[in-house]
Amino acid sequence: MRFVVFGAGRIGPLHARTLLATDGADEVCIMDVDAGRATKAAEELGVSVAHTVDEALDGADAVVIAAPTDEHAALIRAALDRSLPTFCEKPLAFTLAESVEVMGDIEASGVPFQLGFQRRFDPAYMEARRLIAEDAMGTLYLVVLQAHDPAPASEEFIAHSGGTFRDQAIHDLDVLRYLTGGEVEEVYAQGSAREFPVYAKYDDLATTVAILRMAEGPLVVMATARHDPLGHDVRTEVFGSKDSISVGIGPKTPLRSVEPGVPPPPGPPWELFLDRWEDGYRNELVEFVRVARGEKPSPCTARDGVEALRIAEALTISTREDRSVALSEVAS
Repeated sequence: MRFVVFGAGRIGPLHARTLLATDGADEVCIMDVDAGRATKAAEELGVSVAHTVDEALDGADAVVIAAPTDEHAALIRAALDRSLPTFCEKPLAFTLAESVEVMGDIEASGVPFQLGFQRRFDPAYMEARRLIAEDAMGTLYLVVLQAHDPAPASEEFIAHSGGTFRDQAIHDLDVLRYLTGGEVEEVYAQGSAREFPVYAKYDDLATTVAILRMAEGPLVVMATARHDPLGHDVRTEVFGSKDSISVGIGPKTPLRSVEPGVPPPPGPPWELFLDRWEDGYRNELVEFVRVARGEKPSPCTARDGVEALRIAEALTISTREDRSVALSEVAS
């Protein structure tokens, strides 16, 4: 199969490299609106380069979209018009309304489609889901989600990110649905831009905390931070009647104990999210090749993306209006 990769930034070349090492992906082509960047990536990877969307799609058997968010909807529709199986990094589109429209187009087309939420394919999250699904956890009491970036993004990124819930916390919101199989019913959130007024400039937040109530399931506490001086820190803790487990606690966890006699973490912390999620990024593309070949249904659908974005919208409303927000208030 011939795969075309749109986007030659950070994620696109990683996906191209994964495809080159995956059975079933016989040829890879890369395209980017920055022709120089696309050419450089293609030369480094030893793949072909296309200069227009139509040129890239001509002769393609499947599509991988790792372009900027504002290009996602148009590229998805271009692939659907040619009935090409498509993988797209989250989100479907920049707004919830447009994401719902794109989801409708995908579902009406019947074309195989997979959305990129790489944590679903991380070995630790997969094991946590298995334990929950097989009732090894018993009754779930509480899920605690934490996500800390090592350092704030650039002002240019902040201005166009869509806000911390839509950009950063969206992964936690998806993995919550993935792990529990349940749906969020109501949320309440607070946040601040303490130490980083650039976030306030764009009506965004640098630190958040939230309580999420599920329709049937555990209570959920979520916290995010745009600055952690010790490194990239993503953790999930699940407490049940039979067991208590964590994802993200290990030799590279950027957290030090001040209990007497407890040594610091033995390994260097995760500094780059690409390093932390390398297995997840690789595994999701391997699965997509199987989806594109018609061997299995999509493990992460367009509707999964819309539902996570609906929760992010509810959390955004909650912080701006200082109140609890029911998911029924957010159109689907």
